[in-house]
Amino acid sequence: MQNVFILTEGGNNIGFGHITRCTALYQAFEERGITPKFIINGDESVIDLLVCKNYEIFNWIDEKERLLELIKKVDIAIIDSYLAGIDIYETISERVKIPVYLDDNKRLDYPKGVVVNGAIYAEELNYPMKKGVTYLLGSKYMPLRKEFWNVPEIEIKENIESVMITFGGDDTRNMTPGVLRLLKNNFPELIKNVVVGRGYKYINEIEELKDDKTNLIYSPDADVMKNIMLESDIAISAAGQTTYELARVGTPTIAISVAKNQLDNVKGWKITGFIEYAGWWSDRDILNNINNSLDKIASFQLRKEMNQKGILYVDREGGFRIVKSILKQ
Repeated sequence: MQNVFILTEGGNNIGFGHITRCTALYQAFEERGITPKFIINGDESVIDLLVCKNYEIFNWIDEKERLLELIKKVDIAIIDSYLAGIDIYETISERVKIPVYLDDNKRLDYPKGVVVNGAIYAEELNYPMKKGVTYLLGSKYMPLRKEFWNVPEIEIKENIESVMITFGGDDTRNMTPGVLRLLKNNFPELIKNVVVGRGYKYINEIEELKDDKTNLIYSPDADVMKNIMLESDIAISAAGQTTYELARVGTPTIAISVAKNQLDNVKGWKITGFIEYAGWWSDRDILNNINNSLDKIASFQLRKEMNQKGILYVDREGGFRIVKSILKQ
């Protein structure tokens, strides 16, 4: 039996994307009969995401001695962090049999271990070839939560009837109200399926915009997210982790970058043809760009092509490929 720890972070101030991604890996290990343990640098807002999981919450970056005591007998330690410095990675690399680092943008010069980047653009980042470092790169290594392992084929309708709006767990840029207002004013016939994440701070503003064609879905779990994607003809989304789930389902997507670490993601997805890119969240013309993108993907043929491209690039096996490779080290 392998002893696996997953070190990550999440919360109201830093979002929930790392925990979502690591949950997918946690579930892939469980399928192999291995139950990992989460060690999370976060606050109480993450607890709902960890139901039925093995976990501890403490600041493992600052409480280094506590971390070192915990990992004494660990076989595999997986780190998914934007906050941990190179010293933590080097310490874990020296003390753990198989260290694994989830990366998005070549954040560090990683020490001995396995570097995983499941992003669509990962192979273009020119990681340094180093002795003792194994790279698992590209969307075939994107871990998806188990709810996205089996997905029915969706019907691409002749006309767009419904749209999903999703900006992550916290919508730090408060994009949802502006997009919802745009749809109400310019596309009043559309049903709007609006995801309101657990970290949203401007819920009142969203609720005031609700009309009889607006469905507000509060803090959905992965199964509900999948069903919204399946039931929506298109999505308007931030360009982060959710784009991979949308691609897996095949929901044609208009993407908006809301963080710098999403820009490479956008570049990669634009090349594939899966997304229609509306721009950077603070662009003066962002709402006009979204409006133009909606007009463009009204085309049945374009949406059909976007659907097929998404399915082509993301399958159910990403997490399993990672786990298989780790266990072979």
